[in-house]
Amino acid sequence: MHLEFRHLRTIRAIHLAGGVGKAADLLNLTQSALSHQLKGLEDQCGVELFVRRTKPLRLSAAGMKLLKLAEDVLPRIDALEDEFRALIAGKSGRLHIAIECHACFEWLFPVLEKFRHAWPDVDVDIRPGLAFGALPALAREEVDLVVSSDPEEIEGVTFIPLFDYEPRFVAAANHPLASRPFVEAEDFREEVLITYPVERTRLDVFTGLLTPAKVEPRAIRQVELTAVILLLVASGRGVAVLPDWVLREVKYSSDYVTRPLTSKGMTRRLYAATRTDDATKPFMAHVLRLARTEPVKLQRG
Repeated sequence: MHLEFRHLRTIRAIHLAGGVGKAADLLNLTQSALSHQLKGLEDQCGVELFVRRTKPLRLSAAGMKLLKLAEDVLPRIDALEDEFRALIAGKSGRLHIAIECHACFEWLFPVLEKFRHAWPDVDVDIRPGLAFGALPALAREEVDLVVSSDPEEIEGVTFIPLFDYEPRFVAAANHPLASRPFVEAEDFREEVLITYPVERTRLDVFTGLLTPAKVEPRAIRQVELTAVILLLVASGRGVAVLPDWVLREVKYSSDYVTRPLTSKGMTRRLYAATRTDDATKPFMAHVLRLARTEPVKLQRG
């Protein structure tokens, strides 16, 4: 027996309408076409599916079994079609994000909080991109968006600028460097530098300042949480360099001082990498717009 979805829809329509004529109207078919389809279905099944001597037309025992199947399968098919239509229209989809920037959680959560209200049907997930190759995972469609400060030339991948930020030196208010208007690479030689537990190539203080100057801090202490880094800094256990959006409240605290790196300061830029074909999806365009505007509010405090 070869059943098709149209057969199940026919059984359901005739049951609901109580006759072939009304069912044909529901299915946008002629009555003769529907009668022909019904005869072909009964020939396949080898049994009568309707008791034709009754009005309205009533399902036989075999027909009731087929109706039960239709009522189980068709709503699931209809729901799947709705999902596909929403995907085509850009109303639903998947947004799995990998982050190569350890401190980006500080501004990403407010972004996603606004995003989820606008796009409740989009499946959102966050994966720290430091433990795996985030950009190769993007190309393999394992993730859909990568937040990175290092754009690359990758076929089929688009890097979209998000916003500029300033990495700033932060120390306890009574630290000897607190009186300086800015700090330079040499100032770190005698300091304990507190950083996130990531490679140096992913830390602005090394890539933009210390490594080019060939300066090594007295010691490096790695800490997972921003709040703990700031606690240690305030306690005089070391100094740190953090992006300005992290220091939005610290700059108003009497426990800390923040200073630019070098007399000119340092500016870095964050990017969102996504597959080129996905960049114009409505929900992707929206989350990128939020990611360009929400962090600026944090930077301004």
